[in-house]
Amino acid sequence: MNPADAALAVGPSLLAIAIAALISALITWTSRPLLQRYALARPNARSSHRIPTPQGAGIAVIAATLLVASVWANIAIPPALVAATVLIALVGFADDIVSLPVLVRLVLQAAAVGAVVFTSPETARIVPALPLALERGLILLAGVWFVNLVNFMDGLDLMTAAEVVPVTAALMLLGWLGELSWPAALVATALCGAMLGFAPFNRPVAKVFLGDVGSLPIGLLLGWCLLELAWHGQPAAALLLPAYYLADSTITLFRRIARREPFWSAHRSHFYQRATDNGFTVSRVIAEVLALNLLLALLAIVTIRAGSAAATMLALLAGAIAVGLVLRRFSRPQAS
Repeated sequence: MNPADAALAVGPSLLAIAIAALISALITWTSRPLLQRYALARPNARSSHRIPTPQGAGIAVIAATLLVASVWANIAIPPALVAATVLIALVGFADDIVSLPVLVRLVLQAAAVGAVVFTSPETARIVPALPLALERGLILLAGVWFVNLVNFMDGLDLMTAAEVVPVTAALMLLGWLGELSWPAALVATALCGAMLGFAPFNRPVAKVFLGDVGSLPIGLLLGWCLLELAWHGQPAAALLLPAYYLADSTITLFRRIARREPFWSAHRSHFYQRATDNGFTVSRVIAEVLALNLLLALLAIVTIRAGSAAATMLALLAGAIAVGLVLRRFSRPQAS
């Protein structure tokens, strides 16, 4: 996109954010009594809340995102992405209500991710030297993991907003700069607005949660946008933007596997959960995650605009150090 087109896109983008936010907030507000009756999240071993709280407001976020993105983009959004998002949202909704078996969830999630990955153009490549089938298989595995890690990290008030809003805002900016496909930029813009509309209801102490009906499809949509960024020749930026979520969830998974713990069960081993056990307030955890994500977004943009291997390596190193410092702080008790 040239500078003139980018300038023209700013106004409609901000309007789309406002409309998505309004739709998301309206649906969240009107659906709360129903969610209070049929979809209560009761405290368990993983929970940070102490009283039963309605969940399922992800319906509002996903509805607002798909509606605004589809209308704005006309037919530019891949139909497989829309269908897969609806499917994975239904899987999440069912799990919120009746708790599906792990294997059933994984199979349906893989079907949704696979529908997106394997219907993409064969020309969309990250590592052209790899056989296409192998690359797509690896992307499928990464996509299922990304969908689940977004779900795992949605365990604290405003946590998902603190992650998704900076990432999607950066993706929107990259769309303006011509560094991301326009359909992906549209989805990111709509998702950013939808999360902003949901955020006031989820601030501490949350009145309503996203639920799996929200976190799973958010993971799918966000993962697709990042995949589009990698396909656009920017894999370093695609890694930097979600680096905190990737590090916290992946390190936690391997630590639990190494300890021979049932890693598929509810727990409080994530760094952000340990932070609250170590004396951090919820607001402080969210503020630090938000600040970190803003820094990672800046570094991601640097890797693209600088256009050199040296700058990319320095940005990746700086991002790894920043994430490591936050994880270290979260894992240590705060002085009284």
